Amino acid sequence: MDASPVQTILLRTAGTNCDRELALAFEMAGSHVDTVHINGLMANPGRLADYQILGLPGGFSYGDDIASGRILANQLVHHLGEALQQWIADGKMILGICNGFQALVKAGLLPGPMPQLSPGDAFPATLTDNSNGRFIDRWIRVRSTSAHCPWMGQDKCLDLPIAHGEGRFVVRDPGVLEALRANDQVAFRYIDPAGNVAQAWPDNPNGSMDGIAGVCDVTGRVLGMMPHPERFINSYLHPTWTRQQLPPAPAGLELFKNAVDFIRRNMAVTV
Repeated sequence: MDASPVQTILLRTAGTNCDRELALAFEMAGSHVDTVHINGLMANPGRLADYQILGLPGGFSYGDDIASGRILANQLVHHLGEALQQWIADGKMILGICNGFQALVKAGLLPGPMPQLSPGDAFPATLTDNSNGRFIDRWIRVRSTSAHCPWMGQDKCLDLPIAHGEGRFVVRDPGVLEALRANDQVAFRYIDPAGNVAQAWPDNPNGSMDGIAGVCDVTGRVLGMMPHPERFINSYLHPTWTRQQLPPAPAGLELFKNAVDFIRRNMAVTV
């Protein structure tokens, strides 16, 4: 049978504003993309069977009322919870960026079930107000730190932009942080110019514990991150291109190519 494109579905709702950038990133990586309003998916969760990658874009879903991503998270839990659990069990992938990351965490999909915690302990971590109390919009540097997360190889340094007011990753107690480390679930950490884990401003822009910029679930296939890889899919999006320097390779695009390649290698994508 002839191979068909990897199929990606992106969810949008009121306040989503990064869906077109995310769609372009997946398309450039070789995937077919459909952007669907969450109301349409809640009306027919069965349509998820047609896709292998699910993306939750950034933005300000529902105006970030109550807390960033909270209302969207409730929809994921109460209307799509069973379908999403089956999605993960089927070996498929999920990416949540910025507001999407916030929604995945507040839905209990990240960091997800961990063997060190009781089965009902769904919310051992959250994303809360930046430690400086301000919205931050600038470029930062991160390193990929998970050996089993297929979205990005381990020990790669990336320049990526951030834009958030509630990006501080915190855990309930030290045991949760130790479990994340033991399970290799810390996908990205903020780093300083010397390449060390950034613990404080300005290299750790929001005060996240252990410099955490992104986490995955125990499978490695569900990833959430505060930086925006979809905003660095072309070299000329990097701020240094105006300084007559050779623009760096678009590190963000690699993440999407890795996901599409993973699906092609591990799932039957055919017509």
